[in-house]
Amino acid sequence: MEEKKRKKAIYSRKSKYTGKGESIENQIETCKDYLKRYMNINISDDDIVVFNDEGFTGANTDRPQFQEMLKSIRNNEIDTVICYRLDRISRSVVDFVNLYEEWQQYDVNFVSVKEQFDTSTPMGKAMLMISIVFAQLERDTIAERIRDNMYELAKTGRWLGGNVPLGFMSEKMEKLNINGKKTNLFKLVPVDDEISIINTIFSKFLEYKSQTKVESYLIQNDFKTKRNCDFSRWGVKNILRNPVYAIADKDVLDYFLENDVEVYNDVDDFDGQHGIIGYCKTEKTKTGRVKYKDLQDWIVAIGEHKGIISGKDWVEVQNILKMNEDKNYRKPIKNNAILVGVLLCQHCNSLMRAKLKQNKTSNGDLRFDYICDLKMKSKGEKCSCKNINGNEADSLVIRGMKELANPTSEFYK
Repeated sequence: MEEKKRKKAIYSRKSKYTGKGESIENQIETCKDYLKRYMNINISDDDIVVFNDEGFTGANTDRPQFQEMLKSIRNNEIDTVICYRLDRISRSVVDFVNLYEEWQQYDVNFVSVKEQFDTSTPMGKAMLMISIVFAQLERDTIAERIRDNMYELAKTGRWLGGNVPLGFMSEKMEKLNINGKKTNLFKLVPVDDEISIINTIFSKFLEYKSQTKVESYLIQNDFKTKRNCDFSRWGVKNILRNPVYAIADKDVLDYFLENDVEVYNDVDDFDGQHGIIGYCKTEKTKTGRVKYKDLQDWIVAIGEHKGIISGKDWVEVQNILKMNEDKNYRKPIKNNAILVGVLLCQHCNSLMRAKLKQNKTSNGDLRFDYICDLKMKSKGEKCSCKNINGNEADSLVIRGMKELANPTSEFYK
């Protein structure tokens, strides 16, 4: 049986559409031109398969078309991967080396047009690996400089800007630098009404040991965020994890040292009065949500502001959060609710969420209701909207859409 001819894969990527620079189209055309001019003058478009991801970062390989290309490689359908530039594949040396080692198992060559790497030759392989090493060295050097800068900032214990945490406001203070010039710095100043909310959140979490229960309590009792919104359980967790509320005392210091957190100040600086400023503690996820990094990545210092929560209580909260995370997580059963994110409560205008039941319909589908989000979070105290039979509601909508799609419907008139 004749072996199936493998194809050349062109991969292109751009983080976001800008209308200029290395567009997806330009990358593809450049790669095609290289294939036909330098690798195989007789190659046709039928011998080429194109994969492109627009709007995806090169920081990881979690990209839909890239994953499709990997499947084709593993199915032995590709013999060469060609891209406009190396960082189109990956900006991580670890990711790329692992990918390249796997590609070698399938006898797949790699070509980067811009850097003129061609791993079908020994020299091309050597030059590729050398380039990767130096690229990683440059990234590590930049990261080290950023971290060194954070150490310098930690000396001041100042607030660096951004969203001011609940309980504080940002106040400007002027200082003279070594050249005698005025420098604007900022410190956190307490807001009494908001600090009362912070104390409530911590005390209720220590009582309930549940973010969801604290969320319900806050909504039931009309507590609001800085932006006058209801609290969410994720917002509650971010407050509980923030070291800015902790009093700089021995309990907090011991916790940081036990968890390999880099502490700038000396032991004697933890006076039981001031608060903590955390640096390098958060990062953005792919969805844009801010999350906390591992403790080992943090840098903490004594802040200019006064602490709110005792070290003992703050540490206990961290231990409860960790214990809750470590509990076995039961993956929720998914259903096919089609009106989630669309259906609104007629009483309070909140979104309606799908809530599963334990039994199934005669067709074997999971039964569910649409329930008002505010009603669910407040345990029925803030909204009394009746639940809607989700299966029947979805069936009505689907039936109505089918009727509209009929050529005889009024939609076509």
